[in-house]
Amino acid sequence: MTSAAPEPPFTIPPSWPHCGHDATSADRIGCRGIRVGDHAACLAHLEEADRAAYLEALSPGADIDHRGTPFIPQLLDQLLAAVSDPSTGEPQFGVARFDGATFFGDARFDGAIFSGGAQFHGACFSRGARFDEASFSGDAQFRGVSFSSDARFDKASFSGDAQFEGASFSGDAQFEGASFSGDAQFRGARFEVAPRLGPLVCGEQVVLDAAVFQQPVTVEIAARQVSCARTRWAATATLHLRYADLDLRDAVFEYPVLVAARPTPFPLYSANPTQVLPEAKLSGRGPGVRLTTVGGVDAAHLALHDIDLSECRFAGAIHLDQLKVDGWCTFDTAPGQGWGWGFPWRWSRRNILVEEHHWRVRANGRPDSDTALASTGLPSDAPELKPATVAVLYRQLRKSLEDGKNEPDAADFYYGECEMRRHDPGRPRGERALLTAYWALSGYGLRTTRALVWLGAAMTITVAVMMLWGLPADDPKPTTTGRQVAAGQKVILITDTPEPVNPSGPLAERVTTERFEKSLRVVINSVIFRSSGQALTTTGTYTEMTSRLAEPVLLGLAVLAVRSRVKR
Repeated sequence: MTSAAPEPPFTIPPSWPHCGHDATSADRIGCRGIRVGDHAACLAHLEEADRAAYLEALSPGADIDHRGTPFIPQLLDQLLAAVSDPSTGEPQFGVARFDGATFFGDARFDGAIFSGGAQFHGACFSRGARFDEASFSGDAQFRGVSFSSDARFDKASFSGDAQFEGASFSGDAQFEGASFSGDAQFRGARFEVAPRLGPLVCGEQVVLDAAVFQQPVTVEIAARQVSCARTRWAATATLHLRYADLDLRDAVFEYPVLVAARPTPFPLYSANPTQVLPEAKLSGRGPGVRLTTVGGVDAAHLALHDIDLSECRFAGAIHLDQLKVDGWCTFDTAPGQGWGWGFPWRWSRRNILVEEHHWRVRANGRPDSDTALASTGLPSDAPELKPATVAVLYRQLRKSLEDGKNEPDAADFYYGECEMRRHDPGRPRGERALLTAYWALSGYGLRTTRALVWLGAAMTITVAVMMLWGLPADDPKPTTTGRQVAAGQKVILITDTPEPVNPSGPLAERVTTERFEKSLRVVINSVIFRSSGQALTTTGTYTEMTSRLAEPVLLGLAVLAVRSRVKR
């Protein structure tokens, strides 16, 4: 999703046939209202007879063009009455053009039907603007509109795109129950005091790029996409979303902002409490929320709750260690299955960042995972990151999870950090070799099965060496010898243990139950740093020394891996 710059302020084109009257305008060039038909004045400055004749000629569904016209409440009421359906009393417009118009007093378009395009570019509403339950069959253009007081679009229906780019909402902006079939564009809009935006439903995307929220606000949106690129939140905010792919690229958070997925449909607060926002146009996908990027964001004030982060790009964000990840936020899982030394491997699953996926695609020519990336390949706009950069992302997010007491998921990010350090060509070879050994023996102290397999293999090899070469042929028995120094004098007794005799004969004859039991006792004692007291050959002595050093380390790695999964 790309974001464009805010629309420039609307200005009256000089080519318009201006009315020229200055009775209600402080502008020296006179009234900017467009002339009505062949008359030399706009609707506001027509002679009474001419205005009455013009209004009499209108019918429901008529096209009107009153760009730049100043409307007082009485004049607007006359226009709405002229195009109202006698059976329903609701105004019906074809193509309605109010670009640059000024509405003095309350402008009430409640229930109005705009069957053609509705254009209010640059219009100014000096008091309240009410479009409750209005229906826009074509595009609704409100670019650069100034709402000096409350703007109400409750339960309004937009069948095309609705554009509010650059609009200024000085009062409340009410869109409760509003329904957009196309895009809802609020790019560059400014919300001065609005406490709530929504709940509204949009069949396509809601664009809040470069919008400004000056006061605390609750945003409630059900849409396929919500873009908040470069949006500025100058106060606390809560974003409750459904169904949406959310883009927070370069957003500015001056105060804490919570982004949460709402599990149930939004209620319509002003209606029956049991009535909820209709979401039929969003059927076909789950109501969960997926965050796509936080690049360029200072995440110190950002909190996420129940958000899908499997495809979120964190590169470019700062203070990720202070990001608050709460609830059931999910990351992608990998590697699942891959290749190593020319053979297929199946690894234990772990949480992973999409940046590591992208790096693996570039490094290996294919993703080492069975996720969606395996079928979609590398996105064209994915930045080329070095392993050291991805390691920093893992380190910061690991700190965030640890601060939230989510130790098991933090352990996965420690694994990812070590993986990136192991593959970082900028690190010393000795460090990379040490990390490789740490990975192979125990998965960086996080894979219990791997450490236990190595421990079992080491113990098996030690038992075999002990049976075949480490135990002597027979246990040496101490012998005592003595000699008399002189007649009637003392006797000297000397007790000595002969050196163990290496076993001989075929190897098969050395594999006995007795020798196995003795070898097993030696190995088990070596795991817990104890001496078995068993007489050993020279080979057995050095084997036991090696076993007492290596096997307790492997046992400790297995215990460490278990602790990382059950620690709270």
